Amino acid sequence: MPPGILFIDDDATGREVAAHNLRRAGFEVELAANGADGLQRFDPARHQVVVTDLKMPGIDGMEVLRQLRTQAPNTPVLVITAYGSMEVGVAAMRAGAYDVVAKPFHREQLELTVRRAAERAALTADKRRLERLLAGVERPIIHASPQMGELLVTLDRVALRDATVLISGESGTGKELLARRVHANSARSDGPFVAVSCAALPRELLESELFGHERGSFTGATRAREGRFRRAHGGTLFLDEVGELPMELQGKLLRVLQEHTVDVVGRDTPVVVDTRVVAATNRDLRALAAEGAFREDLYYRLAVVELRVPPLRERPEDIPPLIEHFVRRASRDLPLRVPSQVLAELQRRSWPGNVRELENACERLAILAPSDELRIEDLPPTAHADEAAGEDWLDHLPAGLSLVDLERQAVVQALARCDGNVSAAARLLGVPRHILVYRIEKHGLRRR
Repeated sequence: MPPGILFIDDDATGREVAAHNLRRAGFEVELAANGADGLQRFDPARHQVVVTDLKMPGIDGMEVLRQLRTQAPNTPVLVITAYGSMEVGVAAMRAGAYDVVAKPFHREQLELTVRRAAERAALTADKRRLERLLAGVERPIIHASPQMGELLVTLDRVALRDATVLISGESGTGKELLARRVHANSARSDGPFVAVSCAALPRELLESELFGHERGSFTGATRAREGRFRRAHGGTLFLDEVGELPMELQGKLLRVLQEHTVDVVGRDTPVVVDTRVVAATNRDLRALAAEGAFREDLYYRLAVVELRVPPLRERPEDIPPLIEHFVRRASRDLPLRVPSQVLAELQRRSWPGNVRELENACERLAILAPSDELRIEDLPPTAHADEAAGEDWLDHLPAGLSLVDLERQAVVQALARCDGNVSAAARLLGVPRHILVYRIEKHGLRRR
C-alpha cells in the first residue's frame, strides 16, 4: 500500500496543486480545509504523514501539531508556511515537527521531504514491532482469511485510541493475542501489559489481586499487595473471562473505569491509576446482563469497542498456515512434511477448541512422527458429537447424573490418565490450564 498523506491547508488552490503532485509521486492523499477538519479526519492507521499549513483560521498548524504529537507521537508532521521566519521554524521544530517547508515550495522539494518522512515512519514502525516481538509483548497472529484480516485492521485502528475494548469469542480463538496487539500498537506500548484471569483466581482473592490491599487490612494480610490495576499503571490491564467476575466486584470495577481511581482495601483514600482496560469473554455478556447475572452498565462501559473473534470453523483458510506455523515451531530444527491426507483430515475437523486445540494436535503429530513426515494415525482421537456416527451418547449416562457430576468425573479421569499433570490434563480436555485449575478448586479436588 502506498503511504497515506493527510494534507491540511485552508488555501483551496494550494492544497489541490500539492495533492495532485503528491498523487503523481505515488502517495495516497486526503485533503482537509482547516485544522479542525484535519484533526477530525486524521486516522493513524491510514495516514503515515501529516502536512499542515501553519497560518489557518480557528485551529492553526501549531495546535494541530501539538494535538497530533499527543495523539500519535510516531506520526511525522510537516509544517508549511508562507511566514518562513527563523523564529517560526524553530518554534515548530521544538514543538515536534519533522520539518518545516517554506512557501512557495518546489514540487520536488515537497515530494522529497514527504517521502523521507514516510520512510522514517515506516522504519520506526518496523523497529517498534521487532522490539515488541523480541520482548514477547506482541506475538505473531497467523492468518489468511479475510475475516481475520478485517478484524486486525479494525483492531489496529482501535489500538491507537485509548478506549476500553471488549474482545468476545469462543475459548481458544486467541483473544489474549489480540489484546497484546492492542497494547503493542497503542501509545502505551512502552508501559506494562498485565493479564489476569477472572475465572482462575478464587473469589476471595480476586479483589486483592485486582485492587490491592494494605498490610494488616484483614486477617492474613501480612504484607501489602499492589494489585493488578496499579501494576498496569501507564500500560494495559487484560481482564480475561470478565464474565466470570463476581457481581460484588463488578460495581468496584465500574467505578475504576469511570473515576480512574482504585479503592484499596484498608486504605482511606483512593489511588489514581492510568490504566487502559482490554477485557475478553467467551460468554454473551449482553444476555447475562438481561438475565441479571452481569451489570448492564458495566457491559456498556467495557464494550466501548466490541470485537468478535470468529471461531476456526468459520475461517478454514487459516488452518493451512496455522498448521505450517505450529509444526515448524514444534519440530524446531527438523523439517517435517505435512502429507496431503493429514492436511485434509485437519481441515475436515470442526475444532471446537479452536486454534488452541489445533496447536496441541500439531504438537502431538510433530512429537510422534517417526521420520520427516507426519502420519495420519498419530492424530489425536476426536470425541465430539459430530463424529459419533449418529449415536446418542446421552443414552449411556447413568440415571440421575447431573451436569456438575459429569464435569467432575471428566476432570477426575483426565487427571488420572495424565498422572496428576494439570497441564497435560488441560490439553486432553481441550481447555486452558487456568480453567482446569478453577474447575479443580471448584469441585474440591486435590492436585499434585
